[in-house]
Amino acid sequence: MFKLMPLIAVAALAIVAQPAPAQAALGPDAASCRPGARGPAILVNISGFKNRAGRLRVQLYGGNPGDFLAKGKKLKRIDIPVARSGNMPVCVAVPRPGNYAIAVRHDADANGKSGWSDGGGFSRNPKISLLDLKPKHNEVVIPVGNGVKPVDVVLNYRRGLAIGPVRN
Repeated sequence: MFKLMPLIAVAALAIVAQPAPAQAALGPDAASCRPGARGPAILVNISGFKNRAGRLRVQLYGGNPGDFLAKGKKLKRIDIPVARSGNMPVCVAVPRPGNYAIAVRHDADANGKSGWSDGGGFSRNPKISLLDLKPKHNEVVIPVGNGVKPVDVVLNYRRGLAIGPVRN
């Protein structure tokens, strides 16, 4: 019995030391989306990946329509590697309750620049086209209270002369 106790203790420590995969996928603000967390946050559930290469960029914009997608006006940016499978939940802590917008980019070749093979999406999933890549602020703005606001974002990619979700 006593010889078995150290083995059990080592096994228990090994299990506790393993990172939780779901928490790692949430990004650097993961603690803000855990049950019982204080303060407002957005839990962005990203789906519709064309492939599993590259990096994912999630940007947070405030309630001012003139700031949306304007250079230097984002409130926060989270860059993380694309997960090997499934949807990607990303937690974004916000400074206070209010109106916010989320922009997501799948940098498929991880070169840090927007390209034709990259995908993107926005909170509230507005329709976009090659002629109108930037939706209006009122099409993407979401109200965030004191808790965690879940938001689904479906990625869109160029398909010939159109832009839309990947067809499976």
